[in-house]
Amino acid sequence: MTITTAPRDWIAPLFEPFTLGKLTLPNRIVMAPMTRSFSPGAVPSEGMAGYYRRRAEGKVGLIVTEGVGVDQPASVGMGSMGEDHAPVLHGAAAISAWQQIVDEVHAAGGLIVPQLWHMGAIRRPNSGPVPDAPSLRPSGIWGPSDRAMLPPDYLETMLPPTAPMTDSDIADVIAGFARSAANAKALGFDGIAIHGAHGYLLDSFMWHETNRRDDKWGRDETGRSRFAAEVVRAIRSEVGPDLPIIYRFSQWKLQDYDARLADTPEALERTLAPLVDAGVDLLEASTRVYDQPAFDDSDLTLAGWVKKLTGLPTMAVGGVGLTKDLQASFIGGADAIDNLRGVADRIDQEEFDLIAVGRSLLVDPQWAIKAREGAPFEPFGPEALATLS
Repeated sequence: MTITTAPRDWIAPLFEPFTLGKLTLPNRIVMAPMTRSFSPGAVPSEGMAGYYRRRAEGKVGLIVTEGVGVDQPASVGMGSMGEDHAPVLHGAAAISAWQQIVDEVHAAGGLIVPQLWHMGAIRRPNSGPVPDAPSLRPSGIWGPSDRAMLPPDYLETMLPPTAPMTDSDIADVIAGFARSAANAKALGFDGIAIHGAHGYLLDSFMWHETNRRDDKWGRDETGRSRFAAEVVRAIRSEVGPDLPIIYRFSQWKLQDYDARLADTPEALERTLAPLVDAGVDLLEASTRVYDQPAFDDSDLTLAGWVKKLTGLPTMAVGGVGLTKDLQASFIGGADAIDNLRGVADRIDQEEFDLIAVGRSLLVDPQWAIKAREGAPFEPFGPEALATLS
């Protein structure tokens, strides 16, 4: 593809290299993880290698894969909207398919990391590659019953309480994350991303609405973050010091779009400190709109606060290139918009370091090239979810 539109000088900060540990990204644009449901039997389909390769050819600085189930029986299954067929990162067939994906991305000059995932309470019972495995919840609580904008049949199924996780359950999940991380390293992935957001298992430990435990895995911000920190620590032990570890967290949850993991900067600092101590290299602040202020009396974004409080590199995400946020766009689509000047300015001012782009890259593998040259972007339509273009 050849684009002849004149480059825009103000966008230069988005295309400066970035060093993350021993990894050098050619620019600041990251392909955000997006569930695709094209892995029947939890094995990536043949089309997925080409799907990821095309984004690498489109000059994305780093690809973070869709959520990948870790080596624990209940890690993935049917989600809140009925989606299924998420991939895993264990077993001979899945490992072989991921090897092809990694090889094709690298052949195209790209960098790729898997987003390791455990769905926890969001997984519907009796679904996924191991239907009989019970879904896992820190306190047996799904979440608040009156705040989720999810299908009634799903809520009816999920709201009854279940048994809280035991210490044995917790150890089993930690070991599953570590095994899958070791598999990722052996396959040649360029780092590890961890899904700790949106009400899934790690996030449900960190959120006070779903973690009511009074043992070392609960009580306060430090205790609620202990499980996630132990996952990070176990992964670091498996992959060694050189592979970067990226951790995604969020305020909002599928159980409550207006949820607050932390109401103040001080509470956020206490929540994230165990992750920093455990060895995270970069924190991704997942928001529905990237530039919204995180707390009252400050214009600083959530990613900006994270960088200020932890000193770590940060990545922002949410609403880049489109007029509507994630949930709204699934209903009627979203028009394209060039809102990158604000992104470039915040990166130039070192508020955050990277920007993750999801739906825009879903509809257009060449989006990063177009961003640099000022070419028109493609609108997003829900039909994009049904293809691997």
